[in-house]
Amino acid sequence: MSVTKETVLERLKTVNGPDFSGNIVDLGLLSDIFIADGKVFFSITVPAARAQEMEPLRAAAERVVKAIPGVTGAVVALTAEKKGGGMEAPVPQRPAPARPAAAAPAARPAQHAPASQSQGKRGVPGISSIIAVASGKGGVGKSTTAVNIALGLQAIGLKVGVLDADIYGPSMPRLLNIHGRPETVDGKILKPMGNYGLKVMSMGFLVDEETPMIWRGPMVMSALTQMLREVEWGPLDVLVVDMPPGTGDAQLTMAQQVPLAGAVIVSTPQDLALIDARKGLNMFKKVDVPLLGIVENMSYFIAPDTGKRYDIFGHGGARKEAERLGVTFLGEVPLEMGIRESSDAGTPVTVSKPDGAEAKVYRDIATKVWARLQEEKDASEAATPTIVFE
Repeated sequence: MSVTKETVLERLKTVNGPDFSGNIVDLGLLSDIFIADGKVFFSITVPAARAQEMEPLRAAAERVVKAIPGVTGAVVALTAEKKGGGMEAPVPQRPAPARPAAAAPAARPAQHAPASQSQGKRGVPGISSIIAVASGKGGVGKSTTAVNIALGLQAIGLKVGVLDADIYGPSMPRLLNIHGRPETVDGKILKPMGNYGLKVMSMGFLVDEETPMIWRGPMVMSALTQMLREVEWGPLDVLVVDMPPGTGDAQLTMAQQVPLAGAVIVSTPQDLALIDARKGLNMFKKVDVPLLGIVENMSYFIAPDTGKRYDIFGHGGARKEAERLGVTFLGEVPLEMGIRESSDAGTPVTVSKPDGAEAKVYRDIATKVWARLQEEKDASEAATPTIVFE
């Protein structure tokens, strides 16, 4: 049975608006409704100052839509219209009043913990560390790098998952040759799909490959939150998040609301790509997410017939940028037809040719990423505030 917008709107008329004044449809609080493969997506506009108390309204709308015959799921977001597309700086918190000197016990000065471990960022049950693989622009091979890093981490004995956070252009279904729809545990929590030992979640599992995702920021952020927190990831050492390119709402949502253990930046060697890579680096710095390092993808090309090397996009730009910024350089990945062919076939090179030179490059990068994670973890534990009363 196909689901129509009219049916959804009719059911949503049973949901009272804020303060029980009318219903959310007649009050004009709904965005356009998008339906794909039985899954319904929309947002509800509420006053920004009351967004937190409107959560029961959002849950009620989601509940009545999920009860419609033929609906396989619903993604409902709360949104408040803001100037600047939601990219404004967070409102500064009022500092707590100082305690009188006489009442304050003598204490040893303490350092602040990194923001990735600070309050306000809920961890995901069962996941020890979450890392983001990002780029300042598209077309630099970020998703291919992310999936091979994930498989490289698995190769050193870790339990690994992959979250495809690129809502508009999900790549993981094709890269990992995964088809079908995810099952649910109890009608609410999704079971991740999987292949090659990885647990995977992607919007590409929920809608057809050719379905365009014409969404505004709040709906994207809601979908990301659900794919992260309403999935039975199980025990994982690392969740690798394949971030969308750029520095927009989705990236800020992940950086500001998720306790990222670190970020890997992927770039090609040429100056134009590095300009955009710097934007990604600076974004993570501003939100205090540790930078695990930079990968130079498409670093060089070895002609298969002559063995001659060509630096098609230049060479060494990412290494120099890493040195300039004091960031770890994780490695160079060559421009190799085998990497492209295996990715298109859904058999990443670390799986299809595990003993090949390219697979070794990715495993070395993954090993460095894991070492950097441990360094950041040790630094975070050392910086945990400790108050000693004397």
